[in-house]
Amino acid sequence: MTAAGDIADTVASGLRIPTRRLQHALLGLLAFSGSLAIIEPSPYEAMFLVALFGFMITGGIRLPRLVVPLILLLLAFNLGGVFSLIPYLDQRKSVTFVAISIYLMVTAIFFATILSQDGEERLKAIRSGFVASAWVAAIAGIAGYLDIAGLGSIFSLYGRASGTFKDPNVLGPYLTLAVAFMVQDIMTGRGRLVMSLAKLSVPMLALLLTLSRGAWINAVGSVGLLVLLIYLTSRSNGQRSRLVGQVAALSAGVIIVLLAALSSGEIGELVAQRAGLQSYDMGPTGRFGGQIRSLPLLLDLPNGFGPLRFSSEMYGAAPHNVFLNAFASYGWLGGIAYLVLIVTTFFVGWRTVLRRGPLQRHFLPIWSVFFVTALQGIQIDSDHWRHFYLLLGLVWGMAAATPRRETGPRALAS
Repeated sequence: MTAAGDIADTVASGLRIPTRRLQHALLGLLAFSGSLAIIEPSPYEAMFLVALFGFMITGGIRLPRLVVPLILLLLAFNLGGVFSLIPYLDQRKSVTFVAISIYLMVTAIFFATILSQDGEERLKAIRSGFVASAWVAAIAGIAGYLDIAGLGSIFSLYGRASGTFKDPNVLGPYLTLAVAFMVQDIMTGRGRLVMSLAKLSVPMLALLLTLSRGAWINAVGSVGLLVLLIYLTSRSNGQRSRLVGQVAALSAGVIIVLLAALSSGEIGELVAQRAGLQSYDMGPTGRFGGQIRSLPLLLDLPNGFGPLRFSSEMYGAAPHNVFLNAFASYGWLGGIAYLVLIVTTFFVGWRTVLRRGPLQRHFLPIWSVFFVTALQGIQIDSDHWRHFYLLLGLVWGMAAATPRRETGPRALAS
């Protein structure tokens, strides 16, 4: 036992709190604090430092060999950001941007390393905290959209639900992971169906009221992939038959929620309006035009434009493409490292999702949401989303903790 472990046992025995329970509580609180992003620095930052310290003194962090590529690629990505920052060290926003990237790198590595031991129980703690967090964000978003008790000025933005986030386009994808967890519970028969559908209705309604096209695509794609993976990884034809009935019930419940929301003329009109392309999307000065015009310039700039320079001085708007932003803000080194990171994570994730084991059930919703969110990076700026780095770390951590057996077609047929 290490000296840190001795200290941890002494502290835990003095407080009469088992080390394992303390670790789970820290993870639950950390996941719960993730939605409280309306203020900066957010409680998530403080809670992460507490959790990191708690796991360090309790010996709860181990470095699996499989996680090493994640660490190296994240280091290369952020090293590119540091090189790009050098000419702009006098600009506070640029310095802060790179510092946040480095911090988020540490959070991803933390989540990847803690799953090498007691992985299933730690995942349960993260899941419970995250679902509770999403409910708080969803309720705030609905209250803000409806302007209950004057909360519209706090929990909505431009007539769209933003909840406990600054941006509706971040609230929606954040809720998607909680929706995926709840959908999995319904499909696998955990809990009463009516109660499960009622619980799902709140984040679903808030997600709709974000009026975010990206969030809607994210939710539909993630849940669709999750349903497919649950079906493919079911162990018997009987389970698959029951899943078909669960999907039918789930679809009916979702349709009822959508129809109830759209029955309001105002909401229906806004949803129809937001479903199409907006004026700022099109034309040579639109966001797509800016993306195209930036490509030739980036080919001549090994260090990119510099952190945040794409929006602040080049085109007046964010790239709305996380891969383009990687080259623009982190240079060639950062851009290539990010591309390799995503491709490598796809390879690791798809191998892991087919492996039988106690973590597979937990892996399905996490992988479904991460895969769709990462692909959707071609139209959204997910670079600084806290929950994206949570998902990234969990994918690598679960891959490292899952035994390398029963992959491929035999795993699906077993």
